[in-house]
Amino acid sequence: MGLLTWILIGLVAGLLAEFALGGGVATGPRRLLLTGLLGVAGALVGGFISTALGYGDITGFNVRSVLIAAGGAILVILVFRMLVGRRGVSV
Repeated sequence: MGLLTWILIGLVAGLLAEFALGGGVATGPRRLLLTGLLGVAGALVGGFISTALGYGDITGFNVRSVLIAAGGAILVILVFRMLVGRRGVSV
């Protein structure tokens, strides 16, 4: 999978995770960039966990891959929120 596909999946997964966690839709370039970065990290984490559990990995831009990536992004965003806390950074 190409870098652009990873970025696109990560951005979509980050936005879905943010919406699922009650963060709403990202606004502003800084928050959008942070959501995208956490989404890409979540896609990697989700792909690793899914592969380790035998469900397969992220294969391209399809519904299954986006759901795996969004699940990983939810985990990454929750950990990020626990580490950073609520001191002005919201994702």
